[in-house]
Amino acid sequence: MKRALIPLFSLAALALASGLLALSFGSVATSWQSVWQVLLGNDHGLSSDLVLQLRLPRAINAFTTGALLALAGALMQVLLRNPLADPYVLGISGGAAVAALCAILLGIGGLWLNAAAFAGALISMFLVFGLARGAGAWSSPRLLLTGVIVAAGWGALIGFLLTVSPDAQLRGMLFWLMGDLGGAESYGLGVFTLVLGLALSLPLARNLNVMARGELSARALGVPVARLRLGLYGLASLLTAVAVMTAGSIGFIGLVAPHILRLAVGNDHRILLPGAALFGGSLLLLADTVARTALAPQQLPVGVVTALLGVPLFLYLLSRAERR
Repeated sequence: MKRALIPLFSLAALALASGLLALSFGSVATSWQSVWQVLLGNDHGLSSDLVLQLRLPRAINAFTTGALLALAGALMQVLLRNPLADPYVLGISGGAAVAALCAILLGIGGLWLNAAAFAGALISMFLVFGLARGAGAWSSPRLLLTGVIVAAGWGALIGFLLTVSPDAQLRGMLFWLMGDLGGAESYGLGVFTLVLGLALSLPLARNLNVMARGELSARALGVPVARLRLGLYGLASLLTAVAVMTAGSIGFIGLVAPHILRLAVGNDHRILLPGAALFGGSLLLLADTVARTALAPQQLPVGVVTALLGVPLFLYLLSRAERR
């Protein structure tokens, strides 16, 4: 177990380094020495306002959002027993997107926009679960198929809303759909949800290791499969809803971060779950830093950056693993 802690310490160091880069770079670069002095409380000038009021809240939101998506992705892949499962596969982001776009059309912003996105995600979660369950018990394939169909329906509604929206609001809608951390105003809920998600999922790690081998094996070894599936679905949906509420629809992180870790450290969920949170948060921190600095002072949607940087990296790692 001590050897298994080495990857976690390495990922924690990566998270700290990513955070330092996020606080140092932007439209105006700040040396890491100045950032360190600000964090120690020894600098109260312009650098302090820049780091503490602008960059630090955004960096915390970026890390928690990436961690929530990666943790939800790891849980979804066990729940559905599908390596292509990600936090958005069951249509949760589609419901949040429809509600958020409707709020933007009505001129609603700020916390009310976040509340609308969260409510849309919860509605989609209950809709998928209710339709998949029907009159009896639900299975992973039925849940997956129901989620895909509901997601397609949300996609059609999103297309309709974009078509009828006025040009003045279209840019904001597109930024939200592609993922944007610029509108996040507070990070307390994201941090609380991340801590709660880890606290609830880590005690289940041994059962997840067994369930990943198949439901028959899990039942034979005494794992309460039905209750565990319900808990995984509810927890992963909650993590995804908070992430989407905070930053919109940011793809790729929830799919790739758990996969890269599985290639690196294996399938032990005692290491995989906290490692996915650390790695996913670091990936989104780095992507958001690139989004803020690549075309500064103009900002790119962070979801575009995650795809552009992550897809080649994942394909390279996958082909390397296959050669081995």
